[in-house]
Amino acid sequence: MPDDDPLPGRDRLRELLDAVLDEDNRTLPDMAGDAYASPWHFARQVSRGAGEPPVALRRRVLMERAAWQLREGAGVTEVAFASGYESVEGFARAFARAYGRSPGSPDDGPRTRDAHWLPAPNGVHFHPPTSLWVADEGRRGAPDEVTALLVHHDVEDTRALLEAAAGLPDGEYRRARLPGLRVLPWEGAEESVAAVLDALVWTKEVWLAAVEGAGHPARGADDAAALLARHDAVAPRWLAAVRDVARRGAWGDRLVDALCEPPQSFVLGSVVAHVLTFSAHRRLLVRALLRDAGLAVDTGDPIDWLTRRAT
Repeated sequence: MPDDDPLPGRDRLRELLDAVLDEDNRTLPDMAGDAYASPWHFARQVSRGAGEPPVALRRRVLMERAAWQLREGAGVTEVAFASGYESVEGFARAFARAYGRSPGSPDDGPRTRDAHWLPAPNGVHFHPPTSLWVADEGRRGAPDEVTALLVHHDVEDTRALLEAAAGLPDGEYRRARLPGLRVLPWEGAEESVAAVLDALVWTKEVWLAAVEGAGHPARGADDAAALLARHDAVAPRWLAAVRDVARRGAWGDRLVDALCEPPQSFVLGSVVAHVLTFSAHRRLLVRALLRDAGLAVDTGDPIDWLTRRAT
């Protein structure tokens, strides 16, 4: 944990997550023990690196988690003890100081990603269901118009390919035309039109769930009609999420995904770039496969797409 870098990336965020926010580390000595450091040295490193003492950081993030859990319908008693309080009364007093209302009162505020956030010196916040979000306080990396066009083109072009694939017989739709192909080593084989199109839709479903804090989604059916329905459900939400990031200038924000093993951090701008990169690759693959199946398809050139939209 370098002293001179406030948020140096994945290793720093993992240490914050693992040592400060581990469910079993309720005291400073517990946290320091996990980091193989003395309590004094650990507290000094965290305070200098994150701008917040480790106990205060843990207390605040768990309070943010509590606010989210209460809004999702959890009981006050359950949340109080899960947050490390020895009594409901002590939790209620702390919650009221933080949010200006009792934990049992209804929360009628906006249901936004940051509705449960408390003021923080470092941008580190709880992100549901089990993750951290690290806001880029400097608001670096604002997107340009080209990025917006590429994101919009991606969802519209994917839909056009799904519509074209619906004209294939099922045998041709599922035929393994690219035996053994894996676009990414940690994902399954993508040997057919069906498999590549499913990956196109699934990628947005997974990343959108991470950004929205919705947990890991269930993977739906991969026939052409089902994929079209899945795409039409995720595409407007994906576009809205990207627009929201752009509106807030939050491309440098970090999402810490605790469901990964080990936990990993992802910069929002890199998430969008990842989706666009491999979506473009898969859309070209699908075009080649559709042509091999005897269908006539266009090139997928954004120039042609934008020209059609302008006429």
